[in-house]
Amino acid sequence: MQEEAPREVPEAGSSSLAAERPPLVEEEEPPADFICSITTEVMSDPVMAADGHAYERTAMERWLATKSTSPMTGEALEYTGLFPHHMLRRQIREWQEAGR
Repeated sequence: MQEEAPREVPEAGSSSLAAERPPLVEEEEPPADFICSITTEVMSDPVMAADGHAYERTAMERWLATKSTSPMTGEALEYTGLFPHHMLRRQIREWQEAGR
């Protein structure tokens, strides 16, 4: 029994250090919804395409200049218009401001 007490003390110390580290990692990693599947970067001007997915505007415009398919599914897009995704843009900006 005496051996168990010393083992618990280092575990408690290391777990408190580990508990401090993950929030830093989480703050640096953007949510997956903030990442454009074309550029693999955080979007600054997200738009919604007919496939229901959000993309960075300039990347999707370049995509649509030569293709009429979804970058995510490969299926034909019935409509190639893009709509600003205001809510997602606001969420990204709030996340960026919270991290700085």
